Amino acid sequence: MSEHSSKMRQEVLEIPDAVDRLLSQGAANIQEAAARVKEAGPGFLITVARGSSDHACTYLKYAAELMLNLPVASVGPSVRSIYGADLRATGALCLSVSQSGQSPDIVGMSRSLKSSGGVTVAITNNTASRLADVTDAVLPLHAGPELSVAATKTFVTSLVAGLWLLAEIKGDEALTTAIRALPGHLAQAAQCDWSAAADAITGRSLFTLGRGPSFAMSNEAALKIKETCQIHAESYSAAEVLHGPVSIVEQGFPAIVFAAADAAEQTTAEAADALAGKGAAVFAATDKVTKAHSLPVTRTDHWLTDPIAAITSFYSMVEAVAQARGIDPDTPRHLRKVTETV
Repeated sequence: MSEHSSKMRQEVLEIPDAVDRLLSQGAANIQEAAARVKEAGPGFLITVARGSSDHACTYLKYAAELMLNLPVASVGPSVRSIYGADLRATGALCLSVSQSGQSPDIVGMSRSLKSSGGVTVAITNNTASRLADVTDAVLPLHAGPELSVAATKTFVTSLVAGLWLLAEIKGDEALTTAIRALPGHLAQAAQCDWSAAADAITGRSLFTLGRGPSFAMSNEAALKIKETCQIHAESYSAAEVLHGPVSIVEQGFPAIVFAAADAAEQTTAEAADALAGKGAAVFAATDKVTKAHSLPVTRTDHWLTDPIAAITSFYSMVEAVAQARGIDPDTPRHLRKVTETV
């Protein structure tokens, strides 16, 4: 199979360059937004997003809580668009993430949060969008056109833009240095061989697992498996899967486990091994496992950026699974690139 057999594959391979463009061209926007946030001194964060963008917000939730010690809540856009409620946002940093910036419910909630006293920041690939017009600051992704319906490079650049903003707010030079080194690591990650996991995805349901920032990658992976491969996948926290979901595990049941070199890596590996001990075919992005299969991973220069490399490796793998199943990953059935909800 040619590495250029789909637009999705091309865009996965472009992730390092897209991140490099963001790093090269996005500093002024990051610094302006960070200055505005620091001046406001928010006491909590609110995120507004749907789909893959909401998974990016889950990652940023963990990053903000771990770095800034500020609680983060994801709010449903329908609270404003359907039910007509305006949330009191005084003292909040409100992050809205949307690659297109066009969905009316995301735009409406963001406008409402700004008018209710929040400091609003949009992370979007479209600086001419309605979302960009209604927020205090905009962080352009600089990802370039994304033609495949399945978001890959815009998801990764959303992670990087949001994390870079948080690092700038905190003044974390070590994390900023690690972010600037990401393009090289992501180039390696896109080439990691996860074919062993791909071979185990045969059409039956599967689990994806993670914990902490890596749980966001688990959520994104489950969505992409459904979206591009037409296979049911369900994401769980590695801390929760043994509480009830494990009941459906049988011999050969596939599971993909995301982990970073962080405080959750050992307990995540133990959960992976527990599932493997019950007969599951478990593939984990860590070498801490003893019963599960260890996947090759690219570790970055910071534990908070490790999950970004892991999802890049996953994207390469899931595109290959779709192709093997005879599915065009660029045009998933029933879907289009921009979904506008109210």
